[in-house]
Amino acid sequence: MFADRARIIISSGKGGDGHVSFRREKYVPDGGPDGGDGGRGGDVYLVVDDGLNTLIDFKHKRKYAAGNGENGGKRNCRGKDGEDCIIRVPRGTVVKEADTERVIIDMSGDCRKYKILSGGRGGCGNQHYATSTMQAPKYAQPGQPAKVVEVFLELKVIADVGLVGYPSVGKSTFLSRVSNARPQIAEYHFTTLNPHLGVVDLGDGNSFVVADIPGLIEGAAEGHGLGLQFLRHIERNKLLIHILDAASTEGRDPLEDYHKINAELKAYGDKVASIPQIVAANKIDAIVKEEEPIDIDEDGELIYPEYQDPVERIKNALEPEGVKVFPVSAVTGEGMKELLSYVYQQLQEMKQEDVIFDTEYNPDEALQYENEPFEVFYNEETKEYVVEGPRIEKMLGYTNLESEKGFRFFQKFLKDNGILDELEALGISEGDTVRMYGLTFDYYK
Repeated sequence: MFADRARIIISSGKGGDGHVSFRREKYVPDGGPDGGDGGRGGDVYLVVDDGLNTLIDFKHKRKYAAGNGENGGKRNCRGKDGEDCIIRVPRGTVVKEADTERVIIDMSGDCRKYKILSGGRGGCGNQHYATSTMQAPKYAQPGQPAKVVEVFLELKVIADVGLVGYPSVGKSTFLSRVSNARPQIAEYHFTTLNPHLGVVDLGDGNSFVVADIPGLIEGAAEGHGLGLQFLRHIERNKLLIHILDAASTEGRDPLEDYHKINAELKAYGDKVASIPQIVAANKIDAIVKEEEPIDIDEDGELIYPEYQDPVERIKNALEPEGVKVFPVSAVTGEGMKELLSYVYQQLQEMKQEDVIFDTEYNPDEALQYENEPFEVFYNEETKEYVVEGPRIEKMLGYTNLESEKGFRFFQKFLKDNGILDELEALGISEGDTVRMYGLTFDYYK
């Protein structure tokens, strides 16, 4: 079974809690705090596995979680870090946020490993909170919570060239003829239920990857047949070979097939419809040049209908539109060398960059604070603008404002969370005081 879509839930590990304890020894009656820090929660990584070519494993397991960090212990013992979670996916998998389908990462090109969620930081033990005025702190920091996100995995086959066309036009035979792929071939419709990949080797180190894209019929873009399931694989192709049954062995008009398939590509999206096409007028070995006689003349001779070469008919219709047509036979190999050489030449003239989908959403950053509330208000008594709430408290607890990087993060946090907008809505002016728990600063744009 081939599976190219899956929906899974992933979770990073929770950070271990800091520990509250005090040094207690026989001859040390007033030992200080010695609570250890909690261990860090495990991270979640996506890793490309070249041995995988489907998402079938995700049909049987939908939840993936990293290990939690251990709590800190007494005698300054730090908790053990949680175990990372490694999720292996096929090359070409696009990972999206499940609800909005914003792209998180495209596991293609140079992207072989990606940390999608960070584990929670371990909490500090009470040893960190001892001061000259509070020498026996009974407080330790809790570990950061785990991050959870539901993602949508979508496999988009990576190939230079895609084979498109109606069922039974000979795509599988074509692929087996030109490459090392060995797809199942039979005499009935919808034999190919998987997108098959093959490498076309032209010699002298010249090669390209071709994919058989199955399931395209009229209405595919609306979900009829298997078309919608596989149309997404065409998005990465640089070039399409549109295979037509020039012999009309199924009783269909090849030109009608051509226009119907292109209508489906257009319905799916302009990006797919704009991919350059080359037409392979296939099954020329099956073209019957003499049909049954239609009459008898005065001399008793059989009258045959005027013969029209179907390949010439296809060429006359499509080549004026700029579509190159090659007569071929996937069974005998006739015309294949000329077609493949032309395809390779066209690929060399194109930009060779892979089609990579840009990142639109980073759950690791977005989930850090977005679920925690906060409020912004003006305190008439102290003449201060106050910003407080769990989101603010957590941010301050894990941000080192004395470092340049930490301060930049602090500024970005205020902007991205709309805090600056809310302060301005309250009428704040330059030089006014803003207080966030123990942090006080003057406001300047």
